[in-house]
Amino acid sequence: MNFEAIKAIYGFEMARTRRTLLQSVVSPVISTSLYFIVFGAAIGSRIPQVEGVSYGAFITPGLIMLTLLGQCISNGSFGIYFPKFSGTIYEVLSAPVAMTEIVLGYVGAAATKGMLIGLIILLTANFFVDITIEHPFMMILFFVLTAVTFSLLGFMIGIWAGNFEQLNLIPMLVVPPLTFLGGSFYSINMLPPFWQAVSHLNPVLYLVSGFRWSFYGIADVNPVLSLAMITLFLVICLATLWWIFKTGYRLRS
Repeated sequence: MNFEAIKAIYGFEMARTRRTLLQSVVSPVISTSLYFIVFGAAIGSRIPQVEGVSYGAFITPGLIMLTLLGQCISNGSFGIYFPKFSGTIYEVLSAPVAMTEIVLGYVGAAATKGMLIGLIILLTANFFVDITIEHPFMMILFFVLTAVTFSLLGFMIGIWAGNFEQLNLIPMLVVPPLTFLGGSFYSINMLPPFWQAVSHLNPVLYLVSGFRWSFYGIADVNPVLSLAMITLFLVICLATLWWIFKTGYRLRS
């Protein structure tokens, strides 16, 4: 294992975050504060509690997951797309660096940045609502698995994308609707039976539900099923990424 190569890629990606600190850190904090003001104050005054939890506290795990998914996919995709765009990816591919080392460097940095932003969102939420974490180990497990999985997804999007429009297609047009409709701001038990069944087709529901269970012990789906779904998605991403590197898809052309 070439740890120096991993360190170099990881360090370069983390340095890019420090150069764009305002966009990387301040913007998510402001966005989260606005969510709490709009949803927590305006809607929370009409929905005091959801399943015994105050509405502001109820939406906190969903807000963290919304930010985590977006940040991990964006960081993962841009990290590998820009070397493709500038042509420096060929230097990486021709260097004595294995596939796993490239992935560990880029995906590790993207997951780290996403988790840092997620933790900042959690700290910001404490200024607005009282938060309890009933299952801290499971909370960390869901948090890390989600960050790594969606950083891998972002990495694959960056390889697939042929231009900046395609790069932003999934993060902007696919992930936010799935997150908003995945129980981030409501319990699916509040929906009619038909729409409850439809919601179970949304993969993000399992992430948000399992993460919320780690906070308050309440969930729309069984936490074991949530953990199984995120693990399955991780395996699918790893298998797809192995195929991409094996065939050189969008890397050698």
